[in-house]
Amino acid sequence: MVTIESADNALKSFYLDAVTEAIDKKANPLLARIAQSTTDVVGKDVKKLVKLGVNGGISAGSETGALPTASSETSVMFTTTLKNLYGTIEISDKALRASANSEGAFVNLLNSEMQDLIKSANFNFGRMLYGDGSGRIGIAKGLTMTDNVLEMTDMSGMVEGLLVDFYSADGTTVYGRNYLVVHVDRENKTVRFTGAKPLSMVIAGESLICIHNSFGYEITGLKAIFEADTLYGVDRTKNPALMPYIHTEVGAISENVIQKAMDAIEEVSGSQVNFIVCSWGVKRALSEYYKNLGVALPTMKIEGGFNALNFNGVPVVADRFCPEGTMYLLNTDDFKLHQLCDWKWLEGEDGKVLKQVPTKPVFTATLVKYAELMCERPNGQGMLSGITEA
Repeated sequence: MVTIESADNALKSFYLDAVTEAIDKKANPLLARIAQSTTDVVGKDVKKLVKLGVNGGISAGSETGALPTASSETSVMFTTTLKNLYGTIEISDKALRASANSEGAFVNLLNSEMQDLIKSANFNFGRMLYGDGSGRIGIAKGLTMTDNVLEMTDMSGMVEGLLVDFYSADGTTVYGRNYLVVHVDRENKTVRFTGAKPLSMVIAGESLICIHNSFGYEITGLKAIFEADTLYGVDRTKNPALMPYIHTEVGAISENVIQKAMDAIEEVSGSQVNFIVCSWGVKRALSEYYKNLGVALPTMKIEGGFNALNFNGVPVVADRFCPEGTMYLLNTDDFKLHQLCDWKWLEGEDGKVLKQVPTKPVFTATLVKYAELMCERPNGQGMLSGITEA
């Protein structure tokens, strides 16, 4: 007979490894390429000493002359806080009791919950990779509202079922919390929400839309690496050697444009691009470019079982969260997902992971991971933007 105890044991002994593998290696092709590590974790922070250039302790000299002096001013300390990443499942007492006398029904119940958790985690952690850590998933104009429908200027992270909060454009004021995304119209760039109050009562002008309770708590993604003046606590305006390669207003994509950027990155930083990610429209444009030349880019299998185009030995993948008209040229060896440990179930003092929600006939279990994404060589990465999409 299926009990709360047997369900608890199944989550800990069987489902944890399967869910961890699905999230870490199959959620996103970029995430699958990034190594996970417990090194450089100090308490609640990640601290990484990063060298800028070389140490200067190499020279040629006379037989009796002074030895070269190493430079001690060519390092900076990257410091960032581990982010708290959660994933929660919910099972009603009624559903558990209905499957109590059928192991098959019980397995189907847990499988369904795990698949929903994996689907949600894949979407959100894939989205975080391309964000700036703010939790922002969209920008609403907030001026053409009818029946809680907002016209959007940016809706790349929108999907039905998300719970979101609204902030002022500068992120300093909370307009409204805990609104549910019920419909996303990508063709007309509008989103409909439901919440305790009509949006017309909480929004004034342009506003940021963020994942509920996540503002400022997400991992540091590519947007921060390419746009933030301060990265991992270091002011890059005072350390320009930490700036990545950026080429804007590219226009038509070509092999020469990409190769020129890759060569420039290697020349400046010594970093070799080993992974390219772009928007769907840029991937189509690249394929069209080679088609017009009468050739086709070969394909290749990469980590996680994903398919990619093969650009001179470098995989090219498209990602739904990559901004329009953009291509990132990355060396994934320069990235680490620093963590205290891999995914674990939150356990109570009694060792149980399934807990009843107070005053409700519902049981929940929560996965947790304390981690942060860090790029130790930002100047070894590149971005091409303003690419004409196909």
